[in-house]
Amino acid sequence: MSAVSSHHEALPSSPWRASVLTLFPEMFPGSLGLSLAGRALRDGVWALQAEDIRAHASDRHRTVDDTPFGGGAGMVMRPDVLDAALSAVRMEGDTRPFLCMTPRGRPLTQARVRTLASGPGCILLCGRYEGIDQRVLDAHAAEEVSIGDYVLSGGEPAALVLLDACIRLLPGVMGAASSAEEESFSAGLLEYPHYTRPAEWQGRRVPDVLLSGHHAEVAAWRQRQAETVTRERRPDLWTAYRLGDAASPHASYPEDNVARGGGSP
Repeated sequence: MSAVSSHHEALPSSPWRASVLTLFPEMFPGSLGLSLAGRALRDGVWALQAEDIRAHASDRHRTVDDTPFGGGAGMVMRPDVLDAALSAVRMEGDTRPFLCMTPRGRPLTQARVRTLASGPGCILLCGRYEGIDQRVLDAHAAEEVSIGDYVLSGGEPAALVLLDACIRLLPGVMGAASSAEEESFSAGLLEYPHYTRPAEWQGRRVPDVLLSGHHAEVAAWRQRQAETVTRERRPDLWTAYRLGDAASPHASYPEDNVARGGGSP
């Protein structure tokens, strides 16, 4: 039996629950059905509900979009159909946040991922076509989220990215908690470089300090490396780190201050 549920099946209340509203439910779980995330799905650490938006269209052609008021190119997803799809997955008392994957959303950060992972789960809307009728987003206080400054053909790949980022932080999914604590963004910096055997490869040697066995010196070297790579590649993160700015969008993600994110156009 598939680990992915439809709206006709009851989801367990204890796992971290993800409901995805999509025109292509067959895209889920996708890569999340493999490796650590896949094992956690099968073990019941998290649960996935892929809801087919088209199943909630009321006409015989199962129409989910229409032409935009005011003219312009493309089609817009209808608010009545999306509202019906959302009602099918959001039961009374459901406190999970409702997120819409869109390039006009607020950039996703590791801080926001940690908050989502520590909650009961999330409901994700994957847009298609030219966009989504704003009224349904406003009516349900949707949090618009982007995974980057680029445009995808739909919100499904962005939803998979967000879910992957959250699932790996759930208790019992990753082997060592220290792995998550030391990786990029966890302390406001990008991660330091890694090395493994052989100690010399094609004339390139592993830095001596990593072979020294002096843990304090290794930690200091890694900190310096993390600071250097962050300063060179992400001056925005470096500035926030140096200022210790807790209000930085890379340090926090207040749920009541939602504005801009990658999904469909």
